Order: sequence, then C-alpha cells, then structure tokens
Amino acid sequence: MADHLQVQQQHQHQLELPSGFRFHPTDEEIITSYLVPKVLNPTFIAIAITEVDLNKNDPYELPKKAKMGEKEWYFYCQKDRKYPTGIRTNRATKAGYWKATGKDKEIFHPLPTLIGMKKTLVFYKGRAPRGEKTNWVMHEYRLEISKQPAYGPSTAIAKAAAINASSKERVVCKIFHKNIGVKKVVTPSYAMHMPMSTGGEQQHGSLNSCT
Repeated sequence: MADHLQVQQQHQHQLELPSGFRFHPTDEEIITSYLVPKVLNPTFIAIAITEVDLNKNDPYELPKKAKMGEKEWYFYCQKDRKYPTGIRTNRATKAGYWKATGKDKEIFHPLPTLIGMKKTLVFYKGRAPRGEKTNWVMHEYRLEISKQPAYGPSTAIAKAAAINASSKERVVCKIFHKNIGVKKVVTPSYAMHMPMSTGGEQQHGSLNSCT
C-alpha cells in the first residue's frame, strides 16, 4: 500500500497537481482523448493510464499496477478472444472471471454521432457458473461507430475503429470497488483541464477537485 501511495505521489508531482485533484475523464473524453490516440499510435503514452493484461490479473491486484488513482483505476487492455475464429471475449482471470451485467451504454460525441460503447462487468471468484459475486466492477470502453453515413464520426475515430476491427481490439477499462451500504456524500466538483499525456502528441483530460 505504501509503495502504491509513493508511486501515486510521484506522478502527481510530475503533473504538478495540487493535493485533492484526481483524474476524472468523461465517457466521451475516454474515447476521443485516450482510446482513439492509442489505437492510432500504440506508442502513445497517457500519464494516468497504463497497459495491463486483465486475464493475468485479478482486480485486487490492479490498484498497485495503476499509474494513479485512489478509488478507481484506468488501464489500456487488448481483448482476448475465447476462440481464435469467434467473437466472444475471454473474461477469465487467475482466480475468477468478469461477467457482463445490464445493457451497454452508447457514447455520442457530438449528438447524434455514435463513437463508442460502455460495458459494465462484475467480478466473480471461482469458475462459471458457480462463481461468487464480488463488489469489484469494471467499465469497459470500446470504439463503436454508426453504420448510417449521415451520422458518421470524424476521420480519426473512423480510422481507429477500422484498425480495431481488423486486429486485436484495444479498449480502456476503469476498475473500482463498489462499497455497499455506505451513503454517498455529494461535494462540489470543479473541472480543470490539464495535459494528461507525454510524447509528441498532447491530449487533455478532466481533473476534478474533491474539495
């Protein structure tokens, strides 16, 4: 835990962020500012998002692998197909598996242009179908574009979607532990836009104050 806190403080120092600020991008920003650049250029580096193989890690191991975050952690992942010629994703880990829940949420930018989808998954310990449900949750963000030409996305998004369709699909995953029975206290939030990537191409994300 101490090592994870030290790494987090080091990254905050690199960004010159005051205490109380957190990486908190919108669904649209995750797609446009982080997923699209990574698909178009695999060497793209986002300071707040690191790469990880979800099939080789259980959720409780992920916080220490993240670049920053206290209650939610972001990762670049490549989806592993369950069968070489199939479309189903392998969701198994070392000690359990991820199971989708609810309906995928469409992400538009701008309306009515579809640019992505957000899938919600819950982690189960053990093996299906007798796994034990946990409070670990994943939001998986993937590229998805409208098949109607009138609502087509930008050239960059369309190109990234085509690349993902022809190779091992890359996604952004947000991992967090859902606390049950704890009443959420709503506090004012003030958005602040700052650069969140390194390298030749600079992207922007949203950083929110917790005070």
